[in-house]
Formats: sequence, C-alpha cells, structure tokens
Amino acid sequence: MISKNRSKFILSLRNKKVRDLEKLYLIEGDKIVREFLSAGKPVRYLYASEDFLKSIAPVQLRNVSETGVVNENELRQISSLTTPHNALAVIPFSDKHFDSDKILSSTCAALDTVQDPGNLGTIIRAAAWFGIKDIVCSKDCADVYNPKTVQASMGAIMHVNVWYCDLKDLLIIANRNKIPVYGAVLDGDSIYDKKTEDCGIILLGNESKGISDELMTFITDKIKIPGIGSVQPGIESLNVGMAASVLFSEFLRKSGRLPAH
Repeated sequence: MISKNRSKFILSLRNKKVRDLEKLYLIEGDKIVREFLSAGKPVRYLYASEDFLKSIAPVQLRNVSETGVVNENELRQISSLTTPHNALAVIPFSDKHFDSDKILSSTCAALDTVQDPGNLGTIIRAAAWFGIKDIVCSKDCADVYNPKTVQASMGAIMHVNVWYCDLKDLLIIANRNKIPVYGAVLDGDSIYDKKTEDCGIILLGNESKGISDELMTFITDKIKIPGIGSVQPGIESLNVGMAASVLFSEFLRKSGRLPAH
C-alpha cells in the first residue's frame, strides 16, 4: 500500500520544477523497470504489483532504497500512462559532470530546440543503438526526464548521457579545435557520399524550423538524407527522430565499428 503523501509526491514529479528540485524522475512499465533493476541502477522507490515483485531476483533489488506493493487501482492513481503496467519506480538524476573535451573526443549529437519529448526519447534510443554516448541539447529542448521522453527512450536513457548547455559555446570549441560540425539541412550533401571523421558533432534542428541561423554559421559540413528526388506534399522532410536514426546508422557504418555478422 502507498501512502497519500507518497502518492502526492510521485504525482508531483510530472512537474519539471519538482524534478529539478528533488533530482528525481519516474520510469514506468514492466520492461523498463526490469532493465533498470537488471543493470543495478540506483532506485529510490519501487512500487509494483505483488506478482511483479515476486518475479524479481533478490539480488536485483540490492540498489532499491524502498519497495512497496500496490494494487492495480493504486498504480492507476499515480501513473502517467493511459494504461498502467505493473511497476513504477523513482530514479535519481545522473551525477555525471559535463566535460566538453571528453564529449568531443568521439562522435556526438547536438540538438537545437528539439521540443517534442517523444522525439527526444526516440533520438536517445537511436543513439544508444548506434553507439553514440553523448547528446548535447540546447537549453530550450524538451526535458530528458519528462515522462514522455523517458517512455520513448525505452530504457536507452541508461546508456546515453544527455546534457544541456548553450550550443553556441560547444560549437565554438569544436570550430576552434577543427572538429567537424555536420549540420542536417535540406541543401546539404548526401550523407551516403560524404566522408566523415571519427569524431564530430551531428547537429539536428527544431522539428519545424530546422537549425537556427545563429548556429548555421558554425556548420563545417552540410549533410542531408536524400529521398526519391522530389519533394511531395506531406513529405517535405523526415521527422527529426527518423532523421537521427538514419544519420547515426550511417556514421556508425562509416566508422568501421559495425560488429561482424
């Protein structure tokens, strides 16, 4: 059973100000909760059905500070999902520190005003799949700990560092150190023909406006994902999450790091 105060607290974590103050966020759903537990990630609170908890090996609960059994109705009351699953957990923020030199030592992604939480979650998931460890977001991007972002990332949030900063500052450092900035734009060169370096920034823009004029000046290489050859009504461009997946895949292929099959 969960107390009213704890229920109220969990519901308050839907608010970004509360998340930032408490340094805590929510994960929901059997799969993502199991993945966090299997990975040994710290968990502040775990609330789940009795059957779910019985299915978890005791060793996987070693990093859980507090566990509680809840019924379906209680889960529904604290869940942000339309159809709640069997488990919900409260997770501490990552305590890693921003290091531009380390981030720029390999291929990373930079997001300029990507405001849809679902898109951000999709990009995080794609980054994890294709081996990109760092995503640097402008300060007006969607919140990485928004429940919709976390849900869309499907656990990949464990494997990718997501940072927030003034992107202009990062791009200045990249230009100064001759690190390529690959800007995804409609008039760029085909990513399939473009030679890429082992380190660099893949810069993706806002869902409707693209990359801002202020950041365009820092792009060293304009790239695009070619389509069938002509723009058609309704398909003027790819969704930013889809575009990120294609670009990340191609950068991985060109790097020579694809695993043998």
